[in-house]
Amino acid sequence: MNVLQWMGNIRPKRPEPQNRLSRSGRRRILLKRLVLCLLMVILIGLVWAGFRVWNMNTAASTSPLQQAQIGIVLGASMWGAEPSPGLKERLEEALRLYRNGTVKRLIVSGGLDQPDFPYTEAEGMQRYLVDRGIPAQHIVLENHATSTYENLLYSQRIMRAYGWTSTVIITHSYHGPRALEIAQFLNFDHPQMALTESRVLNMPLHQSREVLAYAKWTLQRWWISAQTWLA
Repeated sequence: MNVLQWMGNIRPKRPEPQNRLSRSGRRRILLKRLVLCLLMVILIGLVWAGFRVWNMNTAASTSPLQQAQIGIVLGASMWGAEPSPGLKERLEEALRLYRNGTVKRLIVSGGLDQPDFPYTEAEGMQRYLVDRGIPAQHIVLENHATSTYENLLYSQRIMRAYGWTSTVIITHSYHGPRALEIAQFLNFDHPQMALTESRVLNMPLHQSREVLAYAKWTLQRWWISAQTWLA
């Protein structure tokens, strides 16, 4: 009996199956995967943002600009009762296009910046343009928009009410690509772009904001498209 026990003890033992990873080991693997996914998202975001900045820096006006029934001036901030320096640059471009006959009338679009301001963006723009010689009857006010999407949506409704079909969208170069994409999403009929370069705006700051605004618009576009599809 002792011999049999001894022989049993000297037999090679089968290797035991490896134990499963410990809980802490699984956590480390999961953490590594999460970090890798986060790094991938950051990398994709940086590439996307870089492309948007490149798009802003290479944006250009439609060339050659064809005569249009209406020019749409996209609003920007008011400084109290006066258009901000950046908004004045857009208005000067609108004046140039009106004076050389490229546009016959203007829609000025923008709502109230702050409750204590005396004028909406549209009213402030109208006052600026009338003071420089454009007849008030050649300027149509859109007083409610609070975003570029609303600027163009509400202006499009005005155009339809008046039977206007051709347009030039007037804004800054850094703002032009998003404005054009929104106009195409809204099915404007061959919208033209009149883009002005800024000498007064802090471009790194405004371009950074525009990247964020573009991201917001991308999500909004998907949401609107999903609602339309569901309907």
